[in-house]
Amino acid sequence: MRLEEEFSHCDNYDEEEEPKTMSQCSIGALQQQQQQQKFVVVGYALTSKKIKSFLQPKFEGLARNKGILFVAIDQNRPLSDQGPFDIVLHKLTGKEWRQILEDYRQTHPEVTVLDPPDAIQHLHNRQSMLQCVADMNLSTSYGRVGVPRQLVIKKDASSIADAVDKAGLILPLVAKPLVADGSAKSHELSLAYDQYSLQKLEPPLVLQEFVNHGGVLFKVYIVGEAIKVVRRFSLPDVTKRELSKVTGVFRFPRVSCAAASADDADLDPSVAELPPRPLLERLAKELRWRLGLRLFNLDIIREHGTRDHFYVIDINYFPGYGKMPGYEHIFTDFLLSLVQSRYKKRSS
Repeated sequence: MRLEEEFSHCDNYDEEEEPKTMSQCSIGALQQQQQQQKFVVVGYALTSKKIKSFLQPKFEGLARNKGILFVAIDQNRPLSDQGPFDIVLHKLTGKEWRQILEDYRQTHPEVTVLDPPDAIQHLHNRQSMLQCVADMNLSTSYGRVGVPRQLVIKKDASSIADAVDKAGLILPLVAKPLVADGSAKSHELSLAYDQYSLQKLEPPLVLQEFVNHGGVLFKVYIVGEAIKVVRRFSLPDVTKRELSKVTGVFRFPRVSCAAASADDADLDPSVAELPPRPLLERLAKELRWRLGLRLFNLDIIREHGTRDHFYVIDINYFPGYGKMPGYEHIFTDFLLSLVQSRYKKRSS
C-alpha cells in the first residue's frame, strides 16, 4: 500500500460541500476509485449515536484528504462478503457479534480489528476492569497510581452493610453498576453516606471508597500510542462535618461529560495540575499490553492534599473521541500508522 502518495477524494465529494459518509457513496464509485488508487479502507460497525458523535463531517473530510475511506458494514450481510477492508472499527455488543468478529479475525488475519472483542469484554465488568491497574501497583518518581478499595455486591441489598463492615470499607461509598456496557444506566452512580442507606442500593454493583479529589477528574484518552488529557468536573469533596450530618443515597445520572469541562475553569493550581506526562505514558503503555486494547480512556483522580497520588476509577473502550480536542488528526494518523506497520511487516 502506497501511503506516501497523494490521495484523491470521492468522485461525488466537493470540498465546498459538507462531506458525505462513505455509506452514501455508491458501491460502483467506491470500486472505481479502488481500481484507480490504493486507499486505506475502514469498515465500521457502530451504533447510530456513535456514528453521529465520531464520524463528524470535519473528521471524514480530513480522513478522505489523507486517503482514508470509511465504509459502513452491513450487519444483514456476511462480513466476509464485504470489503475488502484494511481495518474494521467497531463498538457493538452481543454474543453473536463477538463471534462474527472472532471468526472474521481468524479468516482475515491481514485485517486489523479494533479492538479484539474478547479484550473489550474485559472492560464490561467493573469487577475485572480495574484489576490490571491494581496488579501493576505503579510507583515511579513522578507519582503512584492505584485504584480505590472496592467491593462487589452481586445480590441481596440487605446484606450490603454487613459486607461493607466486614471488608473494612470507609464511608462515603460510590456505587456503580457492575456491568459497564456503555448504556446510560451503566454510567449512573450513587453516593451512599451512611450504613443504613446501603440497603437502598440495587445490586449487582461495585462499591468504591470515595476519595476526595478537589471535584476534578482527568480524562486520559488513548489512541494507540497517542495520549490526550482533559479536565472534567466531578463530585465535590466530602468534609468530615458533612459526613457526620448527611444521610441517605444521592444519585447522579452521569458525572463527567463534555458539558462539564473544567479546562477553562478558574481552579486551584494544585487541583488543576495535570498528571505528569511520563507517568501517564508509562501507565498507558502498560495498560495497552495488559488489556490488549488500543482505543480506550481512563478516568483518573488525584487524592486531594497530595501532588502525586492518583487513582484510576474507570476505564472505557472506544470512548467519546468526538469530545477530545484535535481527535481528527490524532485518529487519522493512528489509522495510517496501523496500515503502514502491517505493510512493513509483510514486506520484511
